[in-house]
Amino acid sequence: MTGFADLRSAVRGRRALSLITALLAAVTLLVSPAGPGRSSPTATAGQAWPAARRGTVPPALPDGTAYQPALFLSAAESVGTAPTRDGKALRLVLRGAGAQVREVRRLPLARGAVFSAVTVAGDILVWVQSVSGRQEVWAVGLRDGRPPRRLTTEVGDARFYQSQYDLAVADGRVYWVAAAPRGEVTEVRSVALGGGRTEVRDVPGAWALSAWPWLVNGVVSASGATALRDVVTGRERAVPSGTGVVACSPVWCRVVSLTRDGTTRIELMHPDGTGRAAVADGEVATVITDVAVLDRFEVFSRLTPASRLTGNVQLLVYDIAVRRTVEISPDAFGVSYRAGVLSWSTGNQQSFLRHALDLRSV
Repeated sequence: MTGFADLRSAVRGRRALSLITALLAAVTLLVSPAGPGRSSPTATAGQAWPAARRGTVPPALPDGTAYQPALFLSAAESVGTAPTRDGKALRLVLRGAGAQVREVRRLPLARGAVFSAVTVAGDILVWVQSVSGRQEVWAVGLRDGRPPRRLTTEVGDARFYQSQYDLAVADGRVYWVAAAPRGEVTEVRSVALGGGRTEVRDVPGAWALSAWPWLVNGVVSASGATALRDVVTGRERAVPSGTGVVACSPVWCRVVSLTRDGTTRIELMHPDGTGRAAVADGEVATVITDVAVLDRFEVFSRLTPASRLTGNVQLLVYDIAVRRTVEISPDAFGVSYRAGVLSWSTGNQQSFLRHALDLRSV
């Protein structure tokens, strides 16, 4: 009898062990980190990057006028536009922490005032402005207190693509691209930061500025980029073609394609085709022009059940360095990125708050 009792005990033990193993496996599936295509990120930004610098920006200046950030200098400081209280002019302003506001430039709205591109290099702010359709490049020191200066009126038929690279500052000059008057030719234009004559270099094809000194093509092609070109040396690097739309920086290319079930897949690879890795799939989309910012963070969005009601999205960042997806906001709109700072709004068009996360501090 002892043998049968031992056998029954052993069977019961094995059954209990099998049950425990099955339960552990189920729990593992429930709590395992989210991979590409899963809707749950591994962590929120606060959990993943507790020391990162963050800030919020009210939608209005202290004088009550609507403020639209164009560029964040840090999580607490920004450059943006706001109308005057009488609605007659559009202002370019520096907004610091608290109520600090410095007006940099004022243009008449009745003459179609536009600030179309803004960048910063060190303590110098550079922008392109337009009045009555005439574009000019201007600059101002952020710390020296001197008035802004016009660098050139010879802007050409400038092309800006909502990228942080629309204006580039290198070797004491400001660079941008323009469409040539005839044929598919891109003009790479530049002017010294001190002002002077605009230099023009013709490059066959349609190109946009990327991280200096590179250009990337595909800006008017349905399939996207096929090459990178060094502005200084003229050397070109071919980008592998395939299924999907390709966008590139000198370090990473983003490939967006459709899966068999009709959803979207986002992948990253180096411009030579190596290091290809899945970022996300499902109801995902790109939300900024630039690829893998700071050569580390791919910014994208995912639709949620609430998106169909609000129009807002879940804002996510894929951290290439650790191969992890981080949730920036569960309910965002108006996403932008410039010069190391990611910004977005929460709320709705009538009542919202602007947020900033300095990715350089991660």
